[in-house]
Amino acid sequence: MVSQEMLASLSQDFYQKDLNLAQLSSKYHLSRYLVNKYLEQAREEGIITFIIQSPEARNQQLEQQLGDFFGIKNLYILKNSSNPQQNLDNINRLAAHKIEAYIRTSHVVGTTWGSVIYNAISDMHSSVLENVVFTQFIGENMKYHSEAGSMRMVERMAERFSCEYMTLAGPLYIVDDATREGMLREVATAATLKMAARMELIFSGLGTLDSIKSIPTWWKNIDRIFPQVNLEQVAGMAYGRPYDIYGNFLNQHHDTTFGLDLNTILQTPVRFALVKSTFKTRALLGALRGNLFTDIVTNEMVAQRIVFELRKGN
Repeated sequence: MVSQEMLASLSQDFYQKDLNLAQLSSKYHLSRYLVNKYLEQAREEGIITFIIQSPEARNQQLEQQLGDFFGIKNLYILKNSSNPQQNLDNINRLAAHKIEAYIRTSHVVGTTWGSVIYNAISDMHSSVLENVVFTQFIGENMKYHSEAGSMRMVERMAERFSCEYMTLAGPLYIVDDATREGMLREVATAATLKMAARMELIFSGLGTLDSIKSIPTWWKNIDRIFPQVNLEQVAGMAYGRPYDIYGNFLNQHHDTTFGLDLNTILQTPVRFALVKSTFKTRALLGALRGNLFTDIVTNEMVAQRIVFELRKGN
C-alpha cells in the first residue's frame, strides 16, 4: 500500500515542478500506469485539490451572428479584457480545454506547428492516453531553431499524453514532382501518411505569407513553390497551402506541398484552429468563407475586425 507521503511527493513533482509521467516513472521506479493510478488516488484522498475558476467570458451574441453567417457551429469568441496578457492566457486556456476534450475521444490526432499551438499545449493537463497516436501530416517548416517547429510539436503533444507519435521526414515543400512523388512512396513516409489519413482531429494555426517570408529558403524560391499563384491574392495559409479571401486554395493545379493530399485533409471530421492576432483577420475571413475549419477559437478583437471587413464589402 502506497503511503500518503509518497502520494504527496508524486503530486508535488507533477503539479508544482511540472515533471512529466516519464520523468516521474524514472524517478520513483514505477510504471507510467502506476504513476497515473497514484495521482488519481491522491485526488480521491484529498491530497490534491483544485480551485475551479469560472470560465472565460465569451461574446455569445457575436458567436451566434458570425456562426450563422458562415455556417460554423463551433465558433468561440472570448471577450476582451483590459489586460493584454490576460487575453492571451484566456484564449490559450479555452483552446487547450476544447482540444484536450477532443483528444480524449480520438485515436489519431494531427498537428502542424507554431507558437499558438506550443502555448496551448502548455495549458493542457498531462495524462496517459495509450490509444492515441499523434502524427505529422505535412512536411517540416524548417524552423529548426524554434521550439515551435513542426516535428517538435508532434513530439511535445505525445509527451504530454504519454503516447505514440509519427513523424514525416521531409521538408514542407518539394518542387521537383518526381522527387516528391518518390518520397511519398518511401516506406517510412507511407506508414505515416497511412496513419494520418485516419485522423479524427487536426489542431492548427493560421498562417500568412509572412510565415513564408520568415524562412529564407522558401521565400527565395517562392515562384517555384507556388508557380502561377498571384501572391497579392493570398489571404492566408492553411495546411501549408495558400488561399484567397474567399477560401479558395490557389495552388491546387500544382501543389508542391509534401504530405497528405488536401482532399484527405479536408475530410478530417474535426479541424480546429486557434487565431489570436488581428494581423490574421483576412486569413480568418478566408478560412471562414471556405469552411477550412470546423472549430475556431479567437478573441473579440479579431471577430470585430471580421465584421468590419464584411461591412466594407471585402
